[in-house]
Amino acid sequence: MKRLKRGQGYTEYGLILMLIGLVVIGALTLMGQSVHELWHNITTSMPR
Repeated sequence: MKRLKRGQGYTEYGLILMLIGLVVIGALTLMGQSVHELWHNITTSMPR
């Protein structure tokens, strides 16, 4: 019985991590161009 509860906990943690991953991917997709422009501005302002 204890083993089933542990497996259920791992499944719940996996689902939470998957949800967080989807949110991060969605946020990067929506803000991708602005993040790209910000990164470009940072790299071009750095001295070489």
